[in-house]
Amino acid sequence: METFFVSIVSRLHLTPQMREQILHKATELFLNLGFKSVTMDDLAQEMGISKKTIYSHFDNKTKLVEETTMDLFWFISNGIDEIVALKKNPIEELYEIKRFAMHHLKGEKSSPQYQLQKYYPKLHDSLKKKQFEMMQDCVLDNIKRGVEMGIYRANLNVEFVARIYFSGVISIKDNDLFPMTIFSNTQLEDDFLEYHLRGVVTPKGRKILNSIINSNQE
Repeated sequence: METFFVSIVSRLHLTPQMREQILHKATELFLNLGFKSVTMDDLAQEMGISKKTIYSHFDNKTKLVEETTMDLFWFISNGIDEIVALKKNPIEELYEIKRFAMHHLKGEKSSPQYQLQKYYPKLHDSLKKKQFEMMQDCVLDNIKRGVEMGIYRANLNVEFVARIYFSGVISIKDNDLFPMTIFSNTQLEDDFLEYHLRGVVTPKGRKILNSIINSNQE
């Protein structure tokens, strides 16, 4: 009888639900504490399961890091797609995307992108490529609609602006350039988005931008 119950418990630990729970908890720990800091022992202890259970779903920590980052990437990407599909005012759209990403990245307390680059460079490069492909289409569409609406300048080099925007989004995650001891992630995101928009808006767009900034400060 005891062997029977052990077998049942083992099967429960191999369910897709358990795999999702491990991914969810690992993502939470990685974002809050860092990819390097969190060990498989930490994860097992946090979840109240054995390391064997984790390894039955993920071959090693590198595989777990890869799947958590890809899972989060696709979740964020789908959320951004849903925001873009609403066809909001392009300035409001960028602020909505920023809020969505910051909320689900939990403020990135551990500078995960910087840690990926340092400890998992191949994974970082692969993720950066996917981020560029996703953001390029989104930002190009945002700029073109802004120009058509008269809130972005008509003389913009659209391809340049889209790429320099992506470059900035990546650069503010660099902990060497923007150490967390000096810059908070939330303030960096706010400052960078305002910096980007003030360089592309028309007087009409500036009124919208100022209105959003003022409402966010209330």
